[in-house]
Amino acid sequence: MPIFTVYQWGQGLCSAASGEYGSCQPNNECVLRGGIPAGPCAGGYGTCCIFMASCGGVVRENGTYFVNPNHPDSTDGTGSCQLTILKMHPDICQVRLDFDHFSLNGPEIVNHICNTDQFLVSGGSPAPTICGSATGEHMYIDAGMGQSNPIILTVITSGPSFPRSWRVRISQIPCGAIAKADQGCLQYHTGVSGRVKSFNFDPLSGRQLSNQDYSICIRTERNFCSIQYTACPGAVPGNRSRTFTLSGNSNSVVQAMVGGGTQGSPNSCTNDWLMVPCAKIADRLPMASTCEDKICGGTFNAEVSSVERTVVSTIRPFRLAFHTDSIEAPTDVDNRGFCLDYVQQPCTSNK
Repeated sequence: MPIFTVYQWGQGLCSAASGEYGSCQPNNECVLRGGIPAGPCAGGYGTCCIFMASCGGVVRENGTYFVNPNHPDSTDGTGSCQLTILKMHPDICQVRLDFDHFSLNGPEIVNHICNTDQFLVSGGSPAPTICGSATGEHMYIDAGMGQSNPIILTVITSGPSFPRSWRVRISQIPCGAIAKADQGCLQYHTGVSGRVKSFNFDPLSGRQLSNQDYSICIRTERNFCSIQYTACPGAVPGNRSRTFTLSGNSNSVVQAMVGGGTQGSPNSCTNDWLMVPCAKIADRLPMASTCEDKICGGTFNAEVSSVERTVVSTIRPFRLAFHTDSIEAPTDVDNRGFCLDYVQQPCTSNK
């Protein structure tokens, strides 16, 4: 029988009753490092240490939470709240932001621009400005080479009264880590199945954000050769789904629009679109001989139609690209954005 147990401090995650994750630290170190003790860990030999920072803070600890003033309560203040992220060591290539909770004032109702509240990322790879709701979403930010360039997170709040709150977990990812996202991916999903959404998506009240331009990547799992996407179920069973409304007046049925086409063509995506490489209807027999790269309109389908269909893509690595311009009115009204469920499909002998 072993007479002692070896504990590796700061390695495995531990959790607090309030839901935050921390690292297990020796009892006398947590407060000295600026952490918040959140209960015992390592069989009582250590303390689960939570790191939090807010406006004006500088982050040096992995797993630190960027929280709003007055956390865990909301704040109604206006102004600028800025956080600086410094690399723990030079071998950090990416920073992952997990929006455990995120609620700012949403975009204005005409062109869906974030002109009162904004969440900004600077100092790393380009990231879109977002507002509204992003709870459960994430971002990967390229941290660049060396240790001298910080990443700055900024929340700007202005305009009318609103109960703003955010809790964003900051993870620093080493260059050789398996968790590192592919190059150019703002979002990186793993697993055979899952769900992808645009920021501020809500089928009942969300508004598609303008000025978005980023890629959503899904890691190709071993022995899987294609991927299928289906619009998420609607919020009200039996009613028309509004889980894919990118262009047109979404208060009525808008058929799927596909392809780049030419400006002004009725069934082309030139302003707002989701790029699905070589998209085809999954269950069409025989399979279509041609494919489309861009889908927009108000129905998710790889062909012009008012009926939702499951779409398949065989292009690897699996990647979606989302683009919106700065104009909605008067043609595009109340668009929600998109929510898609994906399932990777196994390779077969004839592929």
